Amino acid sequence: MDATTVLAELSGNVATMGYGLAAIGPAIGVGIVVGKTIEGVARQPELAGRLQVLMWIGIAFTEALAFIGIATYFIFV
Repeated sequence: MDATTVLAELSGNVATMGYGLAAIGPAIGVGIVVGKTIEGVARQPELAGRLQVLMWIGIAFTEALAFIGIATYFIFV
């Protein structure tokens, strides 16, 4: 094995681990967004519709981080 092969294998392994770590952030973010929405609906039930719309927007922005992680994985692999 030459240095280039070792570097390519190491880069691929680091990218795989990097995406796994990058997926943790959006998962925590979605959990926080949903939890706070449930808390808000429990406090103000009449705002449930508006809070649900805001929740879906927050989830969409949070999941954008996961898509960036996926793109980074494919760029480095």
